[in-house]
Amino acid sequence: MALKIRLRQQGRTNRAFYRLVVTDSRSPRDGKYVEALGWYNPIEAEDDKKMAIKEDRIQHWLNVGAQLTDNAECLIRKSAPHII
Repeated sequence: MALKIRLRQQGRTNRAFYRLVVTDSRSPRDGKYVEALGWYNPIEAEDDKKMAIKEDRIQHWLNVGAQLTDNAECLIRKSAPHII
């Protein structure tokens, strides 16, 4: 089972927000996931309410062998550059 750390879209039309999750690479974008690692709300104006991630759990999954998608890697670099 190849694991990916990627974004899972939630919310309603034109008000989407995203969860950062660990999932099997074969599952659909909004499908079943193993663990939620944080969230990202691009609509929020305040930086402290825009994103939250669990740095220790991301590091754990990277050590186990999970791969980051491009979008997830970009978000993690913004909030916690020391992980990557």
